[in-house]
Order: sequence, then C-alpha cells, then structure tokens
Amino acid sequence: MNILHDLFYGFGVALQPVNALACFVGVLIGTLIGVLPGIGPVGAMSILLPVTFGISPIAGIIMLAGIYYGAMYGGSTTSILVNIPGEAASVVTCLDGYQMARQGRAGPALGIAAFGSFFAGTLGLVGLMLLANPLAKFAVKFGPAEYFSLMCLGLSLLTYLTQGSVVRGLAMAGAGLFLSLIGQDIVTGKVRFAFGLFGLQDGVGLVPLVMGLFGIAEVLSNLAHPEERTVLETKIRHLLPDRDDWRKSAKPIVRGSLVGFFLGILPGGGAVISSFVSYALEKRFSRHPEQFGKGAIEGVAGPEAANNSATSGAFIPLFSLGIPANVVMALLLGALMIHGLRPGPLLIMEHPEIFWGTVASMYVGNVMLLILNLPLIGMWVKVLKIPYPILFPLIFLFCLIGAYTISGNVFDIYVMIVFGGIGYGLRKIKYEPAPLVLAFVLGPMLEQNLRQALILSDGNPAVFVTRPISAACLLISFFLLISGVVPYIQKRRRLLEEGA
Repeated sequence: MNILHDLFYGFGVALQPVNALACFVGVLIGTLIGVLPGIGPVGAMSILLPVTFGISPIAGIIMLAGIYYGAMYGGSTTSILVNIPGEAASVVTCLDGYQMARQGRAGPALGIAAFGSFFAGTLGLVGLMLLANPLAKFAVKFGPAEYFSLMCLGLSLLTYLTQGSVVRGLAMAGAGLFLSLIGQDIVTGKVRFAFGLFGLQDGVGLVPLVMGLFGIAEVLSNLAHPEERTVLETKIRHLLPDRDDWRKSAKPIVRGSLVGFFLGILPGGGAVISSFVSYALEKRFSRHPEQFGKGAIEGVAGPEAANNSATSGAFIPLFSLGIPANVVMALLLGALMIHGLRPGPLLIMEHPEIFWGTVASMYVGNVMLLILNLPLIGMWVKVLKIPYPILFPLIFLFCLIGAYTISGNVFDIYVMIVFGGIGYGLRKIKYEPAPLVLAFVLGPMLEQNLRQALILSDGNPAVFVTRPISAACLLISFFLLISGVVPYIQKRRRLLEEGA
C-alpha cells in the first residue's frame, strides 16, 4: 500500500508542467539520438548535461533518464531500416529486423519493437519500485568504512564493464582515479596535481571531461571513418502487428523483459549483453531456429524488450546503493552530485521526490515514446538522410557552448578539447573511456570515505575488515578482480608457451 501511495506522490511530481516537459524533451532527444547512428545516449547525455544546471534537479534527472531509455526505443528504427544500429544495444535487432524490412514487413517489425519496448519498460519499472526501497533500507546501516568498501566493489566491477582487455580497463580506471585527485585536498585544502595551472585548482570538471571523451571524440571518430548509410526505400505500412505476429512475440517479450531486468541490475550487464542473451535464448527455445537471421519476428521482439527492461534495472544499484551499473548511470550519478544530492540509500529517504518522481516519469515517458515512435517513423526516416558533414559541426558547436556556459570559464573549453583528442586517441588504440569515467566519478567518494573511516578509527586500517558488511564487500571485490585477471594471465601464459 505504501508503494502505491509513494507512486501517486511520484506522479504528482512527474506531471508538474516543468517536469512533464523535461520528460518529453528527454524522450524526444533520446529517440532522435537512437535513430542517428554513431552518437549514442552517453554522447548525448554528456553534451546536454550543462542544460540541466539551469533547471531543478528533478527536472534535470528526468530529462537525462528520458534520453537514456528513449535512445533504446530509437535504436530499433535504424537497425530495421538501415541495418546500422543507432545504439549498441540494437546490434542484434539488425539480424532479423532488416531482413523483415527487405521482405516488405518493416511496419510489423517497427510495431513489435515499439510495443515490446513499452511492455518491457513498464515491467522493469515495477521491479525497480519493488527492489530499490528494501535495498536502500538495508544500506542505511552503512558507515564510512562500509561505503569505502562499497566503492572498492564498484571499481572492481570494472572488470565486467570492459569489453576488451581487463588490464587496459584497470589502467583506464587508474587514470580516472588520478584525475579525480586533481584540485584541493578534501581535508587540508591544499592544491595538488594542478601543475601550476590556475584552472585546475578546483579540479577537472566532469562535464568537460565527458563531453570531450564521448561528444568530441565521437565527432572526430565518425568524420575520420564515415559510414555509408542507405535507407531502405520501402513503403512502411501495417505498423500494428497481426494476430500471428503477437502469438509468436508474446513469450519472447516476457522472457526478454525478465532477462533484461535482472542483467541490467548487474554492473556490466546492461542493455547490450541483455539483448544478445535474449536473442540466444529465443533461438534456443524456437521450434524453427533456422529462421533466425532470415526475418524471424521473435528475433526483434525479445532483444528489444530486453534492452529496454535493462535500462530500468540499471537504476536500482544507482538509487539504492549509489553504485553506477554502467557509464550512463555514472553520468547520472555525477549529475546528482553536481546538484548537491548524495546518491545512495539516504537519497530515497531524504529526497523522495527525486526517486519517485523519476520512477513515475519513466511510466509517463514510456507512454510518450509509444505515441511518438509509431506516427513519427516517417520523420525519423528523413532525419536518417541528414549528411554527417552538416550534423557533426553542429554537435561540436553545441559542445563548445555547453562547456563554456557551465562556469563561464574558457579553460573548460580547453579541457574539453584536450579530452576530445585523448578520447579519439584512446579509440584508435582500443582503450575504452567508460572505466575512466566510472573511476573519476567514484574517486572523490572513495577518498572521502577512506579518510573519514581512518579518522574515526584513529588511523587503524583494521576497521575495514572487522566490520562485517565492509569485510564482505572487500572479499567480493577481491574475488571479482581475481576472476577477471586470472583468465588474462592464463591466456598470456598460453601465448608465451606457444611462442616458445
């Protein structure tokens, strides 16, 4: 009963004109970003983060969340019509969605993707409501020692966030932790690692860093390697799936929703892995697995449901524990901190309007997306034809304006451009920026809780292992690191033996 009361309170917050407008703008931009290949929700949220500083914290979080789950909706349009995933989680949708479009069934493919996403998003929100609050009540027992160990656990999960080499991911995390130390010491107030630059005395700003690593680097990467886009010239009709399509898609949508939600909770699981797991699961359950890859509607319904459900699941560790499950959640964590809110268990209790307002706005946003996606497909097709040489200079200009307007400091523009070059270079040498951003966001909290725990224990480090919750978090962190690094060491040893 309390959940229903809190949800109605959340709807009261979400349906305030300013917040409802922020939700609409977020899902509209998210869909557009999902449609346009190569930008992605991380880049869009990085670019638009400065915009949220001029509005209330709840409106800002609602808008950023809308961009995230809106991009999951929009990504399916590009996958089906162009065979290029607008968002990484929509890669799997290309396999059967594009084949359906070539067979003249683009309408049912787009329709089932939209309805499946709506159902999965709604189911994921129910799970978010049921699980986030109990987790938060448990986490209230945490003190500085427990929070430090929890941050260590968050950093150790980088082994699962890294798509390539684990060692490279850990190296990037180390770089992120170093960058988080630049500026004034949180206890003594002394300036450290500023290298004589006045602009670094307050530290490196999160917004210039992420706008550079994702926004500017994305522009440079796409201009260096432009993709050829050929929009399928077919009349899109019969957007509403028929009875046979629904019969084939009903179970895949339910299975995909459940798989996506639980994988979304796990750091590193996320929408991308969820969609792949869902596709493999549907192929395994299908009576006609040979049809997959040739236009099977189950291959669209399951993965699309999974990637949308995963977005709801990812909010659970963020709101209840203050741990971001992926780089998008790290950006939302940074946005909350910039607005003066402390992410974690106390957020739900001290600022219920943030949690319940965001949850309710996601219900509203899912309805908006269903209404937007089907009638506006023709417009999205025209957007796909915008040439990159026109699109990307506009993104670059928006990044410059955004970096400057945060503090009116020209130095932030230089920081953004420098990190843009660094981000482009990292992509060239196959280093991922996501672990760097996650470590950069967690770094200040890690240091603060370490210092507080040691001050309270008179400098005795045993406090981290004598408190049960703290010791458990450190033990899990150790096993996660070992499980990530040992296979790498074994692989290197095997290669050395083969070379000998």
